[in-house]
Order: sequence, then structure tokens, then C-alpha cells
Amino acid sequence: MIEIAKYVKAESLEEAYELNQKKSSTIIGGMLWLKMQKKRVGTAIDLSGLGLDTIEETEEEYRIGAMVTLRQIEQHAGLNALTCGAAKESVRHIVGVQFRNLATVGGSLFGRYGFSDVLTFFMAVGAKVELYHRGIIPVEEFARLPYDRDLLVRVLVPKQTQKTVYLSQRNTKTDFPVLTCCVCSTDEEVRCVIGARPARAVCLRDENGILKGGITPESAAAFGTYAKEKITTGSNLRGSSEYRSILTGVLAKRALTAIASMEGEE
Repeated sequence: MIEIAKYVKAESLEEAYELNQKKSSTIIGGMLWLKMQKKRVGTAIDLSGLGLDTIEETEEEYRIGAMVTLRQIEQHAGLNALTCGAAKESVRHIVGVQFRNLATVGGSLFGRYGFSDVLTFFMAVGAKVELYHRGIIPVEEFARLPYDRDLLVRVLVPKQTQKTVYLSQRNTKTDFPVLTCCVCSTDEEVRCVIGARPARAVCLRDENGILKGGITPESAAAFGTYAKEKITTGSNLRGSSEYRSILTGVLAKRALTAIASMEGEE
């Protein structure tokens, strides 16, 4: 069980950042994974008083505060309209409603967990993270960084014309995913993100021009094969590397086929 020596409700991001520079300090979010760890925390830093629990909309983007819950993501009409329902699909399998009412976007994303549905989704839609010290960087770049003691303040999702599909394979309904796949097709490119490999999510682009003539059954199948060959997978108790490679090809193909169906309905 976790032991907390001191609790501080931060009055500013600056205060939270300075407190967090001590190795014994920990930022607390929904306290869902953290409370199950066996560790002693010198200072627990609470960000709940900093107004980071809302989703703000501007003409260019959605600005999602670090303390926004996964349930807010699931239910947000604008974000789901923008992403063709992929925002909801990316979180609705995570444990249950009670869990998603507590789990925060910041806590889910900052850990860059290998099993993270949230990381897969935000990377695919071209989101950026706003870090207190480092500034604003793409989620794709953020996922590659080593852990540090910066603060994740917001996630910024650009308003861009897109068709997005989120898929995952799970052994049981509310378990961690065996593999996640999110494909986002914009006017500029197609991004295929594969997560739960079981390592951190990675983004695959159509570097060989497989989809340059449009998404057809043939090109979707060819890109699925390409994804299967390019994405590195590993084994754990939920599945083998070989199984995950097969799933990579299958889910990428299915997601592209679903996007083609959306385009055909316009």
C-alpha cells in the first residue's frame, strides 16, 4: 500500500513543478494505479485546484486539461464528432464507468504505458501535449522521451478534417488490450498507430505509397501486410509476438476498410 508523508494541493503550476523536482514527490491524478503500489511518497501533489478538469474548444483545437477524466472524453460530443466516435471507442473498454470517472487523461498519458489505449488514440489524431517546462510537443515525440519530472498540463487535439477508427483486441471485455490500433486519415496523410505491442505505441505512415490511389479492399489488405512486417511486437502473458503481428495486420486492414466505408457514405 502507498504511504504519503505530506499532501499538498498546489495553488499554481509553478508550485506543483517545483515540488515535483524532488525524487520523493509524486503527482496524483485519479489514484487508481498509484494507490496499489508499495511505495512511500514524500509529497503527494494534487493538481485538482488548478482548473485543469475541463475540455475547452477553440477554432483550432480541443484543449483537454490533465485532470479531465476518461469518462469526460467518452461523453464529449464535440470530440467524438471530430474523431468519428474514436475518442469514445478508445476508452469505453477500460475497466468500467466507475473507474473512468476517476482515471485522468494526464495520469493515463504521462506514464506512456505500453498497454495504453489513450496513448494510441491521441498519437493517431495528431495531438500534442503541453508540458510545463518543455512546452508543446507532438504526442508521437512525447512517447519516445524518457521519464522526467515535468508536468503534463494539457492535451491539444487539432481540428482537422479526418476519418478515424479505433480498434482493439482483448482477451476479456475489460482487461488490458492484447493490441490496439487507431488509423486516422486526413487530407495530408494516413497515420496508423499500433499500441499494446506490448511496448509503447508507435506510428506507421504510408511511406511506400500503398494507399496513394485511395483505400480499396486491395490497398487495405496490402497496407495490413506492410504493417505486420514493419511493426515490432513482443510477448507477454496476454499474447505472443506472433499473435500480435497477425493482429497488427488484421486490425490495420479492418480500420482502413471502415474508413473507406465512411468515405463511401459521403
